[in-house]
Amino acid sequence: MSLEIIVLFVIILGVIFLFALEIFPVDKIAFVILGLLLLTDLVSPEEAISGFSSPATITVLCLMIIAIGLEDNGVIDLLAQGMRKLKGLPLLIMIPVFMFIAGSISAFINTTAVVLVFVKIIDELAEKYDIPSSKLLLPVSFAGIIGGSCTLMGTSTNLIVNAVAVKRGVERFGFFEFSWYGLIFMFITIILVSLMAGFLPKKKPSDLNSVYKLDEFITKGIVGETSKLIGKNLQDIFGDEKDSIEVIRLKRKGVINDHPGRYTTLKLGDQLLLRCSIEQLLQLKEEGDLTIIRNSEAKAVKPIVNEASEIEENIQLVEILMLPNSPLIGKSIKTVGWYDLHGAVPLAIRKRRSFRNPKRRIFNKKSDDIDLRVGDRLLVEVTQNDLHELQKMDNISILQNHQEISIISKKKRSLSLGILILVIALSAFSIFPILKSAVIGCFLMILLKCIDLGKIYTQINWQIIFLLAGMIPLGVAMSNTGADDWISTNLLLLFDGKPNYSIIGLLFLVTMFLSGFISNNATAIIIAPIAITIATKLQLDPKPFILAVLFASNFSFFTPVGYQTNTIIYGMGIYKFKHFLIIGGALSIVLWIAATFLLSRQL
Repeated sequence: MSLEIIVLFVIILGVIFLFALEIFPVDKIAFVILGLLLLTDLVSPEEAISGFSSPATITVLCLMIIAIGLEDNGVIDLLAQGMRKLKGLPLLIMIPVFMFIAGSISAFINTTAVVLVFVKIIDELAEKYDIPSSKLLLPVSFAGIIGGSCTLMGTSTNLIVNAVAVKRGVERFGFFEFSWYGLIFMFITIILVSLMAGFLPKKKPSDLNSVYKLDEFITKGIVGETSKLIGKNLQDIFGDEKDSIEVIRLKRKGVINDHPGRYTTLKLGDQLLLRCSIEQLLQLKEEGDLTIIRNSEAKAVKPIVNEASEIEENIQLVEILMLPNSPLIGKSIKTVGWYDLHGAVPLAIRKRRSFRNPKRRIFNKKSDDIDLRVGDRLLVEVTQNDLHELQKMDNISILQNHQEISIISKKKRSLSLGILILVIALSAFSIFPILKSAVIGCFLMILLKCIDLGKIYTQINWQIIFLLAGMIPLGVAMSNTGADDWISTNLLLLFDGKPNYSIIGLLFLVTMFLSGFISNNATAIIIAPIAITIATKLQLDPKPFILAVLFASNFSFFTPVGYQTNTIIYGMGIYKFKHFLIIGGALSIVLWIAATFLLSRQL
């Protein structure tokens, strides 16, 4: 083993460590990889930036743009809206039906976008029809993952593996070339998960008050004409002890102050948003210095000063899920302002679980310097009017039942769906490569005004793009140093005289294990060159080996951190790690056996 190979292995182990422990965001890890590869001379400067011009990276970018257009124009909702009609079905039938539809849509549309739509639908059904969402969310996430593996455009991992194969002289995959494998795996997944649904928890997600331990009231008070509080500052009125009443927001003559200072002097007509205990609330009402209103009383209170101080109605608590590229990422409750949240008031941060943070932690408004990260959830207090504005924010998901306020153009929805079908047809019938088809799809989306290109820049998951751009040179370094050749040679020595299915099985198992802890794209880029080299040395068709990597990289079932959709539903507080380990682990074993049998038959 040469020194270069040792250095590369150290870098790869370090990358796996960073991914698994989530020490840095994935885009930052990508630049760490580029820097280390350049500093160690494992790649040339031109090779280091080759990931940005890779066909796989550009294809993924184009497909993201198309997926955003489909989501914004209501295509995904259109495809999934029939789910609401299944409310009367027994769970034993509802689970496989939901899984099949989610998996089918995910074969052509971004899996995360599809699962988020299903999360909202399932949440609505749970609220209105007492259907346990815990029995549906995890199966839908698994089905989305499986569905994405069925076609060439189903997931970025498939495109990456195909690009690595083409670069190494292997014939490119057709659009539906491996779909029948994916359908078999989907059929197995639907049956197994439906049968194991009894291991899933029966409870619904806890209400926000219990989840965030909000044993206090969010209350609005108005300084009236006879109030003794006029001319006094907030500290004199409410004090600054730990158990004092907290002034969350002050509104004066239409101007909102999210962080009123302790020496702010109250004036006639001031509206105060307060957080207090029930005892403090009763005391405020008894003293009469503030006119206290709750949601149901809002309409009965008349404006005191003018129209600008009109009482806001329907105050409610809403959870916001942080998605990649959210403008709130990196901010804390203290730094998130009224303008960031379109009038909503942040109350608490709920950190998602990870290996570094195995227990969920709640940070309230008084102790909240912790930064928001992808997968975290922010609890905000918002009026119905402000909720309409909040819904327009990019790269967040509001985990709240509400009616969509955006007006969907049926013409644009039809055009968007037609463009998707065209992209699929151009690639499926080998008229154009998938890259050319995707670029044409983006061009038509822009030309027909189905997407706003300016808005696209804020909605694209740039973390994935930079991750691909950073990881692809790592695969180049494996070829430059001969690391892939060294690994494959030693594996062949280990399996000398053993049947080919044992090599396929080991390759699939190792890849699937890695994908449970690090990015599936990263796993594919590391393992794919090794798989192709093994096939070449054995003088066998490399495609079964490549497919083993492709499917195994996608099958991140046994942990909640290997795939973004699992992370999202894990962050909802319904499931524990054991649910993924038991159900996802059993599914992984069955799929490993089935894949080993099916793929080894092609040798």
